[in-house]
Amino acid sequence: MNANLDQLFNEIGAVLLDFDGPVCSIFAGYPAPQVAAELVDVLHRRGIEAPPDLISESDPLEVLRRTAATGDQAATRAVEDALRAAERRAVETAEPTPYGREVIVASRQVGFPVAVVSNNSAGAVRAYLAARRLSTHISSVVGRAYADPERMKPNPEPIRQAVRAVGESPTRCVLIGDSLTDIHGARAAGVSVIGYANRSTKAEKFRAAGADAVVASMREIADVLVARSNA
Repeated sequence: MNANLDQLFNEIGAVLLDFDGPVCSIFAGYPAPQVAAELVDVLHRRGIEAPPDLISESDPLEVLRRTAATGDQAATRAVEDALRAAERRAVETAEPTPYGREVIVASRQVGFPVAVVSNNSAGAVRAYLAARRLSTHISSVVGRAYADPERMKPNPEPIRQAVRAVGESPTRCVLIGDSLTDIHGARAAGVSVIGYANRSTKAEKFRAAGADAVVASMREIADVLVARSNA
């Protein structure tokens, strides 16, 4: 039993989940570098010459951020629309995270409302949840604000939206995320945070950033929740 996790779940009343990582690997079958290259092609088709470092960018969200930073709103909307379409295709071949489903179901069995708060589009998240028969377990989905990447995590705004959706105070919520943007966003929102270190190199970074607990597998969280539901 993970004592830190057990203590943490004694103090919270709702679970917030990042999507890409704790729930699934969204780009498992439609690789993120391919999507990023397609977004750069969107810019090229609009007559925009992308800098070399953007051409080699492997993160679709970074292509969106960089485009928005130019102040070209039409180009940002075009990239946003293309990314949303790509994400909807990607969830069809997304790979479920081991024990991600169990965490969601066990959270509900304990009585915790569950919300997903993601830098991916809400439409893609909902499509995945529906396909995996998880929608009934999720109270709310907060996705990426349209063509406004400055409002993505680590901006605390979407986390605060999720907190309001589950009807708890921030101090009664815990976010489970697999990136520093989740850790920093949760800290700024006043929410507890569990770092899912799906790569060993992440663990110390999460601790240094202030994660309340760090796990290497979602099973660690599922085991704590299942034990509580059976108590």
